[in-house]
Amino acid sequence: MRKLVCILLILSGLSAYAQTDRREVRAGNRKFGKQDFKEAEIDYRKALVKDSLSLAGNYDLASSQYRQEDYDGAVKALDAIKEIAPAGGHAADYYYNLGDIALKKKDYGGAVDAFRQSLLLKPGDLDAKENYIYAKLMLQNQQSGGGGQQDQQQDQQQDQDQNQDQDQNQNQNQNQDQNQDQQQDQQQGQQDQNRQQQPQQQGISEQQARQMLQAIQAREKDTQDKVKKEKAALLKSRQKEKNW
Repeated sequence: MRKLVCILLILSGLSAYAQTDRREVRAGNRKFGKQDFKEAEIDYRKALVKDSLSLAGNYDLASSQYRQEDYDGAVKALDAIKEIAPAGGHAADYYYNLGDIALKKKDYGGAVDAFRQSLLLKPGDLDAKENYIYAKLMLQNQQSGGGGQQDQQQDQQQDQDQNQDQDQNQNQNQNQDQNQDQQQDQQQGQQDQNRQQQPQQQGISEQQARQMLQAIQAREKDTQDKVKKEKAALLKSRQKEKNW
């Protein structure tokens, strides 16, 4: 942003205001030169207390606020002299500064208009030409591709989608862990139940085995007794045959 030093002293038609704010403006300029922009702002505001339409006071106030990155305040200071600044000898610099502030605020449309006005008044200004071209390119990029705000919204939407996916994955993992825990608990419970039933089943199996063994032994005894009776009967029959 271009700084005009004591602009009131060199512009025609404003001599009536030059005496009222000259001291404060000069004091602010000295502090501005030392890059003490906050103190310079205070002096420029003192000049505006004496004359709220002071061209030098508002212009230099805007410069000090710009250096402090208070771009809204700088626009407000320049807006206070928008009726008289374009008619003076430094109108090209006035529009240049408006464009410079608009660039900082990413108001590329406003920057294009301001630098165009500056070039109409001062066609040989190379800085204004470069800034004008840059502002046009940024405006075209903003209009064609959505630009900064849309890109920022897309980034925010991507972040939200990514966070939602992470939350869903986390919930799915938690559900899987819970299901695995439930399955493990069920399996463990079934195993415990089987262990409790196993001794009883083994006891029943042994009892059945004993009963089957006793039944087999009884059948074998009956069979042996039957065989013995048959042998005895046969022996007796043979004896009768011999005797007869």
